[in-house]
Amino acid sequence: MTTAPTASDTFEIRDLTPEDKPWVQRVLNQYWASTVQVSKGRKIQADELPGIVAVRAGDPVGLLTYQITDEGCEIVTHNSLAGHGGVGSCLLAGVRTKAREAGCERLWLITTNDNTPALRFYQRREFHIVDFYKDAVNEARKIKSEIPDMGIDGIKLEHELELEYKL
Repeated sequence: MTTAPTASDTFEIRDLTPEDKPWVQRVLNQYWASTVQVSKGRKIQADELPGIVAVRAGDPVGLLTYQITDEGCEIVTHNSLAGHGGVGSCLLAGVRTKAREAGCERLWLITTNDNTPALRFYQRREFHIVDFYKDAVNEARKIKSEIPDMGIDGIKLEHELELEYKL
């Protein structure tokens, strides 16, 4: 468990438990329109993955789900429900620790071309863009029809970008 200061309080970082599943499903549906994620053409049932939750005053304020595969540790979803204040960074630090403990050589994720907040967040934390998958979101819609045509700031949602942090 890690406790970190925020603007108004402290929070605890802990592993997800089976009791968290209804909350995880609500968060995924609210922020991702489904419990299903698509990454590099693969369907991922995100509510079945291991994860880390940030809790403040008994209430969950952040969620990160991940999976460890031959490619390393993939961050599948990452949400701070408390805005700024360190929740996202502490969740990221927690999954870095998990990845290192599992012997992974890299921590990676897929984001979309419109997600400039995520691109900014991860690059400020030493992640590098290592690949670009042209029209991958158009293909992902065949798996997850909930993916909208337009993304953040009215940017057409079309491509996936892979970011990586070497462990």
